[in-house]
Amino acid sequence: MGLCYSVDRTTGKEPGETSTTASATETADERLGSGRWRRPRDLMGGGEIEQVLGCFVSNGSSKVACLYTQQGKKGTNQDAMLVFENFCSRDDTVFCGVFDGHGPFGHMVAKKVRDTLPFTLSTQLKMTSESEQSGLVMKENDLQIKGTEEEEEVQKSESVTTMDEQWCELNPNENNDELPEMYLPLKHALLKSCQQIDKELKMHPTIDCFCSGTTSVTLIKQGEHLVVGNIGDSRAVLATRDEDNALLAVQLTVDLKPDLPGESARIQKCKGRVFALQDEPEVARVWLPNSDSPGLAMARAFGDFCLKDYGLISVPDINYRRLNEQDQFIILASDGVWDVLSNKEAVDIVASAPSRSTAARALVDTAVRSWRIKYPTSKNDDCTVVCLFLQDSSVAVEVSSNVMKHLHKEEPVESVSNSISNEDDEIVPVKEDKIPASCGVESKMMTMTLAECISVAQDDEEWSALEGLTRVNSLLSIPRFFSGELRSTSWRKWL
Repeated sequence: MGLCYSVDRTTGKEPGETSTTASATETADERLGSGRWRRPRDLMGGGEIEQVLGCFVSNGSSKVACLYTQQGKKGTNQDAMLVFENFCSRDDTVFCGVFDGHGPFGHMVAKKVRDTLPFTLSTQLKMTSESEQSGLVMKENDLQIKGTEEEEEVQKSESVTTMDEQWCELNPNENNDELPEMYLPLKHALLKSCQQIDKELKMHPTIDCFCSGTTSVTLIKQGEHLVVGNIGDSRAVLATRDEDNALLAVQLTVDLKPDLPGESARIQKCKGRVFALQDEPEVARVWLPNSDSPGLAMARAFGDFCLKDYGLISVPDINYRRLNEQDQFIILASDGVWDVLSNKEAVDIVASAPSRSTAARALVDTAVRSWRIKYPTSKNDDCTVVCLFLQDSSVAVEVSSNVMKHLHKEEPVESVSNSISNEDDEIVPVKEDKIPASCGVESKMMTMTLAECISVAQDDEEWSALEGLTRVNSLLSIPRFFSGELRSTSWRKWL
């Protein structure tokens, strides 16, 4: 997401390290000359999570997933991503996430949430299984509180979630009779994990989250069960096939923008304001009651504590889906991708990628190219993609070959005459067998991404957008007041 400010005015340096949060915390501890700020949980993030077996946080791929991120033209890459295989020591469980930071320390907040969420969730699941072996009861009022410790825990939870507790209840559209036994404990654990992480961010000694935060779109796949949690405007999309074996895009999450009726009502009830600026009427933002700041372009986020008393919450919107053999893969991506590509375009690009390992990069490359075409006077946003493949690779190849044979027989030749439409400058999906010969398909397909094939020759040159208004920034301005509760004076340099 866009930065409000990306450079320290006094030192000329970025406000936070672009490396892991662990190194940032350690450096701060050495500078303070005291060990009282050091917390084991802080040191667990960053570099150490990369050493966990089956955990991927940088560009790469595995047998079941691939992930790729690329910095935009707005400054430090504030996106973070994660693929955690064998999650909770289960061979059939995968945890994936994309986190899109915003504000001066957004990149640090995104990495912090990425590093702590899987471990916090795993701990909550273990606590749930130990205390409630029979499973979580459907409603909170039916819980049987036994012992002083459980009573204190409930009272503590209620005091923390006085504003958010109504949003943590079960979705009225959910049919409890059709939900699997694993869903309610997992949902309960994810809700508590997000609350705990947001509370830790508020008390963090080295990361100021007053006007910095992050989105979060995560999924937990356990066998045929899929649970998706969303905070903010990142998105999850499922690629599945219909009865005719055609590829369809199914959006699994709702972009939690401030202009959604439910989100807007909550914010206004808490005295926050929601409106769009004249030069970007399509972008609703959240504002303080008596100040035209900070202008946050989402209704839910980790951090951003300047708005937490005015309707902004960090409660995830959680949904369940039972997977079947028609479901092919899931795309998690930040809004840098969805601002320029539709769900169907993204699904077709991933399905047309030369290999699974290059699918995420193909989608990112195409999104970056589309930014240049659609918004030549804007600075493109950071783009991050995680692709989780649901079918065995051999099965996927067989299905793909059958689809290609079907297309050769029935699809008119003129339907894929051009990869880029001259009328609206909109990128459309390109099928592997229809790519022009000028791309050198036979010799280059295994080494080039889809986006590289449809790019013009000038793509290798450095591109710089015309100076102009950035199309969509998550945060427009820093509130010009100082919170007495903050333990750091670092916000003064931003005012």
